[in-house]
Amino acid sequence: MPHSPEEKKKVLARIRRIRGQCEGLERALEAGADCGPVLQQIAAIRGAVNGLMSEVLESHLREQFEQPARDAVGRRARVDEMTSLIRSYLK
Repeated sequence: MPHSPEEKKKVLARIRRIRGQCEGLERALEAGADCGPVLQQIAAIRGAVNGLMSEVLESHLREQFEQPARDAVGRRARVDEMTSLIRSYLK
């Protein structure tokens, strides 16, 4: 999670844009929009969510790895956590 006020503001703005995109998609579906524009909107939402995930993941990586680990066990735990997060991100 972004911790600085600037990072938090950026992430919340992204979330609000994604919410707006989802609401637009919902309206399009309710109105019976053609498949092409609906698919484009879904792709745009997916891209926005991927961008959000990337930004939060980068912030988390910086937070975890800017400070040295206290010992090898702590270092290994950090690497395991990051590996798990990246695998879930890539699914």
